[in-house]
Amino acid sequence: MKKLIIFLVAITSLMWSCEDFLDNKNYTKQDDNSFPLTVEEANQLVVGVYNTLNEEISSYDNSSFFFNELASDERFGGGGTDNFNWQATSKLLNYGPDYFLGFWSNRYQGIFRANVALEKFENIPWENDKQKNTAYGEVHFFRGYYYFTLVQFFENVPLILNSLSGNEPQAPVDDVYAQIAFDLKKAIELFPNDPYSSYEKGRVTKWAAEAIMARVFLFYTGFYNKTELPLAGGGSITKSQVVAWLDDCIANSGHDLVPDYRNLWPYTNEFTVEHYHYTQGLGLRWAGESNQEVVFATKCANGSGFRNGLCLAMTVRRPHGESKFPFPFTRGYGAGPISPVMVQQWEELEPNDMRRSASIWHADEYGDQYQWGGDNQAEETGWWQKKYMGIASRTEDGTYQHSYNVPMYGLSVSSATSTGAFTQDLVHIRFADVLLMHSELTETTTGINRVRSRANLDPIGAYTLQALKNERRFELAFENTRYNDIRRWGDAESLLEGQIGLPIKTTALDAVITHQIGFGARYRATRGFFPIPQSQIRLSNNVLIQNPGWGTPEVEFTGL
Repeated sequence: MKKLIIFLVAITSLMWSCEDFLDNKNYTKQDDNSFPLTVEEANQLVVGVYNTLNEEISSYDNSSFFFNELASDERFGGGGTDNFNWQATSKLLNYGPDYFLGFWSNRYQGIFRANVALEKFENIPWENDKQKNTAYGEVHFFRGYYYFTLVQFFENVPLILNSLSGNEPQAPVDDVYAQIAFDLKKAIELFPNDPYSSYEKGRVTKWAAEAIMARVFLFYTGFYNKTELPLAGGGSITKSQVVAWLDDCIANSGHDLVPDYRNLWPYTNEFTVEHYHYTQGLGLRWAGESNQEVVFATKCANGSGFRNGLCLAMTVRRPHGESKFPFPFTRGYGAGPISPVMVQQWEELEPNDMRRSASIWHADEYGDQYQWGGDNQAEETGWWQKKYMGIASRTEDGTYQHSYNVPMYGLSVSSATSTGAFTQDLVHIRFADVLLMHSELTETTTGINRVRSRANLDPIGAYTLQALKNERRFELAFENTRYNDIRRWGDAESLLEGQIGLPIKTTALDAVITHQIGFGARYRATRGFFPIPQSQIRLSNNVLIQNPGWGTPEVEFTGL
């Protein structure tokens, strides 16, 4: 079995492994010419395709979610004074030749597994068409989704559609998007029309494919100033088709908004809610993982040794041994402090929006429990998000636990340390986003006002793009939508440049946000795309070409 030059990945969790670069020797436990032959073995292939998604949740350094959040205009790099990689990412600067290798390799690993599965599925004695179509639908969905996250992040990527490809050059962007559209359309057509609750929990659905197709369409047509999305094999995906799919999702998926916005987030879990000053006495109760609003998410196992690394990275920073934690938030690495401009504008534009306090907290809420400059915190504003953050709990007798996992899932106290037990799922798209995309594509108020009603806000009378932008900004804050929204709307350059001079503290000392080149200049040079890992360019014998704006000494981050 050939290994792709661009991968540099050992595939070990399925029935094969490849050890050496360009090694053609068969290391499989089963002969890969016959594996798989059974439905059970085919399911192993499908699970393998799913499993590569887990890397985004287990390791923040493999996560486009994490990188996109830091790169947006609403968050800074933060972390400690030695977290140059995060601070560089937030400034569209480089730090080391291969910082994004983990994400690149992980996505191509998933694509490789998807290609193998599609090649082997024809040999499977499927029990019925629904079983067969669902398996094909899942694999097509993930190949399309993995390519979308790659091309949105790097733009210029190889398009690999079989397991024996070699040293492939980067494909034209339109070709990659055409393949994404093809795979997602196939998934939509193959998946059963059953409500989401009829699918196995944690599996992707027809409704997820329809929602991600809309996200792809909006980014491609907005960023590249197009009216249609190309389709591999000929033809295109039109706006009317995407609207019809969203209509289908809204009417038939069974998804709906959780009645209270605060119940989307784990700080309202039963072991925390009555001990947190913000939620105490309000009758709130966490809707839990896989609730009716979640359309597509990465599941996080509730057990010792598993964690959502994004929560760890973005939880407020504190020294080891520090006993004063701002309950219910535990100790993490301090990535992504919130821009004060974002908070100020939210207060000005929507002064009565309950989602602001549901999404953001400030140091002033905690007095002497909050330690400015904790553990050499950099780019600190005092503003932190609540959606993906370690959540502590208290038992009935008041005993403090670093994580709600201890009472909720029976984790041992020793395994649920302050940095070791964040088991929150990573939600990629929820139903509120579906409603807002529908309003944007149809230029109607229905979706916007349904979302606003949940937040107890007055409806808007007429659709405007600015009203839509505001609603997405506040409803979906800190959920990996902002960076690519401002890129597709053409707003990124000016909004990113607006970070210059904003007040921060580094190690508790007053400072301001600076940039060695300029946020606007970097966005113009890169168009918001990140560098191809240098090791992959070298291994390809320069068949791969570095992206514009990268690969020169002046773009190397020189520090705060």
